[in-house]
Amino acid sequence: MTASFALPIDPAVCPLCGAANQCAMKIEKATGITQPPCWCTAVTFDARLIDQVKPASRARACICQVCVNRFQALQH
Repeated sequence: MTASFALPIDPAVCPLCGAANQCAMKIEKATGITQPPCWCTAVTFDARLIDQVKPASRARACICQVCVNRFQALQH
């Protein structure tokens, strides 16, 4: 029998590229320091981009702004 170990999901890491996602809401929660509104609150996330995130990471780790911008650029 083969054991399968799932790595914990880091909410500070983009689930698509693995870079820091710079989520202001996560930073505020971690540091207790009030942050300005996160960039992601002003963005509409395309369902096709969200579909690229593994189901286990959805709503648990933010997609970074670089990945969102890259996806949007490819759509034009």
